[in-house]
Amino acid sequence: MTATPTETEFDRQLGALTEAGYPGLTGLSDADFAAAMEPLRAAVLAHPESAADHGEDHIPFVLVVARTELGASIDAHEAMAHTALGTQQGFADFEPAELAGFRPIESIEVPDGIGYALLNVDTGSEYLNVTPASALASLTTIGRTGLTVEEGIALLTVRPDMLRKNKCFSLLSSRCGDKRVPALWISRRRPKLGWCWNGNPHTWLGSASAQERVGG
Repeated sequence: MTATPTETEFDRQLGALTEAGYPGLTGLSDADFAAAMEPLRAAVLAHPESAADHGEDHIPFVLVVARTELGASIDAHEAMAHTALGTQQGFADFEPAELAGFRPIESIEVPDGIGYALLNVDTGSEYLNVTPASALASLTTIGRTGLTVEEGIALLTVRPDMLRKNKCFSLLSSRCGDKRVPALWISRRRPKLGWCWNGNPHTWLGSASAQERVGG
């Protein structure tokens, strides 16, 4: 039976995560990692939006690896080092302990398990030059959710082409208790995880979002 475009994309993303070293980050072999992520295939296929196309900012779904085999959170600092734009390796402009302090906001519920699927993702160029605070209020009104640090890194890992010059994006759903908002942008041709102030707009920085999170 011929695979559907959604199934083909699922396999491509799983291959990209494997090539990026996520089996090692989770403490699993390649085969066990693939088996742990496989239940998400049915979850993605069950949502018609996973096959929809809504323009250049849109990604139907993104596979997110959230936890290790032992249930600890994936090390975002290390995961960022596994991203790349072409041959240029990504980096986090945080100390590891500092980055670990950015946690999902209270309204976010991350599905259980090693991984989950983020559905109907948009990199949010409509929010260019809009403050993160205003973008979050707007997205909440229309029933969408900002991305966490882990979700932004996952998006960058499986779709590096979506991090574009002058169309980079904030990750509104991870905070550390102050007014900083993590964001992904391009610095010297490398993908960079940094931060901007919640009340500051930037012409080159939008706010990424998704419709929902589903587990396997």
